[in-house]
Amino acid sequence: MSHPEEYGRLVQLSLEGSREAFSALYEATIQDVYKTVHYLTEEKTDVDDIVQEIYIQVHKSLKRYDASKPFRPWLTGLAIRQIHAYRKKRWMRLRIGIKALNYTSEKEEDFSSQIVEKISNRSLLAAVNQLPFKQKQAVVLHYLNEYSQEEIAEILDIPVGTVKSRIHAALQKLRQQYERRMLIPGKVEKFHGS
Repeated sequence: MSHPEEYGRLVQLSLEGSREAFSALYEATIQDVYKTVHYLTEEKTDVDDIVQEIYIQVHKSLKRYDASKPFRPWLTGLAIRQIHAYRKKRWMRLRIGIKALNYTSEKEEDFSSQIVEKISNRSLLAAVNQLPFKQKQAVVLHYLNEYSQEEIAEILDIPVGTVKSRIHAALQKLRQQYERRMLIPGKVEKFHGS
């Protein structure tokens, strides 16, 4: 769905109590939300729980949505806040040792990463996953979700210049990683990413 008016109509119907409208809103946005959460969450087994929490928050927060602004950036901002809340909660659990048992036990096979690997460049994904979180966040929002730098600034509530510098720093790190891997005696291939 690419028409902002359609999002607005579904939001209004959802606010009036239409479950079908909220379901249609969910169906229209779930792919973007899922991709964002998947790429910004280290523990892939938590992705579904985070996505579920995001849509619970969407339902609770629709009445605060400003219909004069685009819906997708508002939704992505809400998703980013839920990812931050998850990361904070996860960090606290790690600090008090509750998660220690999970590190020693075998983890379940995560099939979602296999899907991502089939549609993406594995080595590039691995390199992006090694970026600091704030840079990874900017890269995922810009290149995966195709948000403009201005939209990212609004979503993350930071200046556009900060978004630009995070993307620039991330691309620089990715280029350096690529050049180190591609270093062949007498020849260095340059990485030309956008």
